[in-house]
Amino acid sequence: MGLLPQLREAHVDTRKLSFVEAAGTLIGSISPEATTGGAAGLDLEVRRGDLARALHAPVRGKVEFVFNDSIATLEDRADRVEVTFDSGARRSFDLVIGADGLHSNTRRLVFGPEDRFHRYLGYAFAGFTLPNDLGLAHEGIVWNTPGRAAVLYAQESSDRMHGFFVFLREEAPVHAFRDPQAQRELVASTFPERSWHIPRLVTAMREADDLFFDIVSQIHMPTWARGRVALVGDAAYATSFLSGQGSSVALVGAYILAGELATHADHADAFAAYEQKARHFVEQNQALATSGGTVVAPSTQDMLDARNEALRNTTDLTGAEGRAAHTGLILPDYDHAG
Repeated sequence: MGLLPQLREAHVDTRKLSFVEAAGTLIGSISPEATTGGAAGLDLEVRRGDLARALHAPVRGKVEFVFNDSIATLEDRADRVEVTFDSGARRSFDLVIGADGLHSNTRRLVFGPEDRFHRYLGYAFAGFTLPNDLGLAHEGIVWNTPGRAAVLYAQESSDRMHGFFVFLREEAPVHAFRDPQAQRELVASTFPERSWHIPRLVTAMREADDLFFDIVSQIHMPTWARGRVALVGDAAYATSFLSGQGSSVALVGAYILAGELATHADHADAFAAYEQKARHFVEQNQALATSGGTVVAPSTQDMLDARNEALRNTTDLTGAEGRAAHTGLILPDYDHAG
């Protein structure tokens, strides 16, 4: 796609992940690739904004972008899709591709309610930024007790860093979805410790103006297309952040979908080929979420002890499983396509 030079330049280059016990005692440190099955020198870690800029630059001025609006209705008329936007504007399109995330509005309008396809993985999380007064740079620190994790993460040498809370919860906290105060209270009550940096993380979470709260979940659909509408990325097959592969899988899926649309005269054939070529790769990477969860936030004391023992005795926590999923597809070459 011609993006590698920009993405290599934007590579964050996180060099170390350290894990500490409840009291803050260091267990061990590993490379970030060891938690996902990646390979140093090959994997790239790129900020969301840098990735968006890299994707946008080649089509700037060639593609129409409409911001601050959303789709209200979709009507598939067999030869076109009639779309009404929240702004009241009406447009006709040959195809509609929904790439609008885990809680996709496009998916809801075409395929039905999210709960038909949503698979809750048992965790909720909260992310925010806070002052970096610890001098962290290119590294993260993970604190654990069974079923809970608190993380400090600095992408670079900066006066700001990221804080995360991840915690096991049997039922999804739906009451907190649209209530930031309820989100803050839920997180604070889940992390009452006075040890390590938990108090300052809780305080920063309460004061943050950029709090992002959600549940850890995946999307599993029997088909990713209906009529003239198809889905890609998290809208079709969210892998969850526990897999470490959400953006990678989304980019691969979009690449294959675009290539098949350029190759086939009939969109139905293109959609079918897209699913046939991408589905196994998607499912392999969705399966990584279980092993990813045991690394980031082991759910039981036995699992936490096993994770810690592995940290003390190895530099690779996912091994062949992660690498097999990452490399489970040889990308088709669409250079011949129109």
